[in-house]
Amino acid sequence: MNGGVGFGVFSVGGGAPRVGFRVGDDVVDLAAHGLGAVFEADALNPFLALGRASWEDTIARIDELVGDGAELIPIEDVEVGLPFRVRDYVDFYSSLEHATNLGRMFRPDAEPLLPNWRHLPVGYHGRGGTVVASGTPIVRPCGQVKGSGDESPRFGPSGRLDIELELGFVVGAGSRRGEPVNGSAFGDHVFGVVLVNDWSARDIQAWEYQPLGPFLGKSFATSIGSWVTPLALLEERFVPGPTQDPQPLPYLQVDGDWGLDVELEVEVERTIVSQTNARGLYWSMPQQLAHATVNGASIATGDLFASGTISGAEHGSEGSLIELTRNGEHPVGLADGSTRTFLEDGDEVTLRGRAGDLELAEVRGTILPARCS
Repeated sequence: MNGGVGFGVFSVGGGAPRVGFRVGDDVVDLAAHGLGAVFEADALNPFLALGRASWEDTIARIDELVGDGAELIPIEDVEVGLPFRVRDYVDFYSSLEHATNLGRMFRPDAEPLLPNWRHLPVGYHGRGGTVVASGTPIVRPCGQVKGSGDESPRFGPSGRLDIELELGFVVGAGSRRGEPVNGSAFGDHVFGVVLVNDWSARDIQAWEYQPLGPFLGKSFATSIGSWVTPLALLEERFVPGPTQDPQPLPYLQVDGDWGLDVELEVEVERTIVSQTNARGLYWSMPQQLAHATVNGASIATGDLFASGTISGAEHGSEGSLIELTRNGEHPVGLADGSTRTFLEDGDEVTLRGRAGDLELAEVRGTILPARCS
């Protein structure tokens, strides 16, 4: 479907929210076309729970409606929000380049990758309750920090607020606890993808993350696009992923091509500071799902799994400021003549993605001052 963006929830003129499908700069009101009661809901979850056959039938029906000249609502006339109720959130660490960049930065005299990295998709369990829709302002977080010159930790606003350019997948059909989901069943459980900005307070993170990993440095906010692009529209964008060495264990071996060819960019204050592609992710989405459930953990409608920061091998293709600026040592220049090491209050960040003729919904957020008292 040329120009398709995806499914979301919208309202017009303060009316009741309902499900729509965005095509370019217009929206198809699915509730108005009698496609089912699930499209009268204020979230995608009832539709997502119907399963793969219903997803694909609905996309075919939308294609017919658009082809037959169905009435479209201009995007500027609608209000949008979070497209689905986030049930659970997991964030991975799937980019070899990102993991290597950070390893070299923080462990300069050791191997950049920890011993487990090439054997499994490393991840952490995030906070689903603070996932927000694109356009939601982001309040600078407060927490404990301890700099190299500090004798003891202090409390205050983060001075090293960062972005993370990521691609997330959204679960439609759930599974039963105790039954792992094989990577080959990915398309039966996963509805579609969204762009993700996993905002990160690097100074809070650096003090707290050992030995249990990210917590307050990540949990304050994660932004996603307001329209979910279904996998069915991305079939032609799957390409071979990077060679994995050593060969993964059997449960992580998935047939087919699962690198997703999506061109990505990061814009800070109207300046594009990074451009990369999701096809370079070392660990694929089916592998992430297989690993997340191999212990018997179940998945449910509305679960969100994110890739972790997506970075390329060349400078200017990194998906975070900590990489782009080499941990703040080399500021990036902006179009207005200013520079950034990390984000300042008032900065607007926009993430964009394009898969051929299909544009993923952007993720935008503006930084508001901290509220530490």
